[in-house]
Amino acid sequence: MLTDLQVNDIVELRKPHPCGSRRWRVVRLGADIRLECLGCGRRTMLPRRELARRIKKIIPPDVQGHSP
Repeated sequence: MLTDLQVNDIVELRKPHPCGSRRWRVVRLGADIRLECLGCGRRTMLPRRELARRIKKIIPPDVQGHSP
């Protein structure tokens, strides 16, 4: 699932961030993946394995403007 992940993709996680947002933008890819919260702007890094467990869906950049 994470093999098709690209920079600037939006990922929706299973549990919300304390600010209430579930959506994060992928800022950097590597062994660890850097994410930026779309609610408050907080940045964090997660190992690939941890992100694979937490992710609900991937929203590619071409579909981002059309989601409810």
